[in-house]
Amino acid sequence: MPEYQGWNQKIIDEFRANEGKVGGQFEGAPVLLLTTTGAKSGKRHTTPMMYLPGDGVFYVFASKAGAPTNPDWYHNLVANPTVTVEVGTDRFDATAKPLEGDERDGIYAKQAEMYPGFGEYQEKTTRVIPVVQLTRAG
Repeated sequence: MPEYQGWNQKIIDEFRANEGKVGGQFEGAPVLLLTTTGAKSGKRHTTPMMYLPGDGVFYVFASKAGAPTNPDWYHNLVANPTVTVEVGTDRFDATAKPLEGDERDGIYAKQAEMYPGFGEYQEKTTRVIPVVQLTRAG
């Protein structure tokens, strides 16, 4: 298992054992679990990530810490936009929609203002870091 998967699994286990609360680098930050379906494998993959709450929606950021490529979970949700979201003790199906243009820029700017690391991630890469809106299904 790659090192990051073991690291993610520890956060996932802590999240589920503590009603959505985690420590370490995420302590005090809004964290959700996003489960996507593999674009090629069809397997379900769960990834912990910070989010920004919106008006009845959640926004997540495909930052990959400013790496030159998008994270695998982003490719998965583009191929299969039906995802599962866990926030606190709430678990629900959602539809993922990447944002574009001014809408994307405004949400990303708000996240970078609250959490400056996101601004640093964007400065480290030439790609535009995707912002994805998660809307509860039904």
